[in-house]
Amino acid sequence: MKFTFVTLFPNLIEPYFYDSILKRAIEANFISYEFYNPRDFTINKHKKVDDQMVGGGAGMLLFCQPLFDCLDEIKKKNEDAYIIFPLAAAKPFKQNDAKRLAKKKNIVFVSGRYEGIDERVIEKYANEVFSIGEFILTGGELPSLVMADAIARNVENVLGNADSLDVESYENNLLEAPSFTKPENFQNLSVVKEFLKGNHNKIADLKKNLSICKTKYFRPGLVTNKKFK
Repeated sequence: MKFTFVTLFPNLIEPYFYDSILKRAIEANFISYEFYNPRDFTINKHKKVDDQMVGGGAGMLLFCQPLFDCLDEIKKKNEDAYIIFPLAAAKPFKQNDAKRLAKKKNIVFVSGRYEGIDERVIEKYANEVFSIGEFILTGGELPSLVMADAIARNVENVLGNADSLDVESYENNLLEAPSFTKPENFQNLSVVKEFLKGNHNKIADLKKNLSICKTKYFRPGLVTNKKFK
């Protein structure tokens, strides 16, 4: 899996790959990443990549030419590149999307800046568009990184223990049950006693019930199966 980031600010993204699970995945060649800067493709003599919006409006917009040329170059090198635009006006990115996209060979994230990107770029090149939440950020770098992280965890061999994927939040439309570690009592706060008794069937049933309760409280919209209601 290769992640390609199209961004004016690669330094906002790259350090995240310097540590922990993703660093090990890169060292083991399970994933890789690269950057393209639209400013390297602009033919504007001042190296500009943004301009005022047609029809008026506050702020500046990334214009077509640098992004067209940049994405054409990426597609020329890899015609199977799958291009994603993080947008506020888009469908929500979900765990099932992360699992599905983990099967792709090359995902390209195009990060907008200022007031966004000329719509013609999105219409021509987007395979999918996603939002990571109902809020506005200053650029697409954070959403790109969030999605890349979620996807990378589902790439084969990236996680040391693949079984951990099966018990995470949003599997089976449920949030993950509460978890604990030692000591059993800390500042008069105790671990759930049933977890200490060693009966794995009872523990599994309790975790399932706690997971259902947690989902009903925090995310009732996820509980669509009648047996959970």
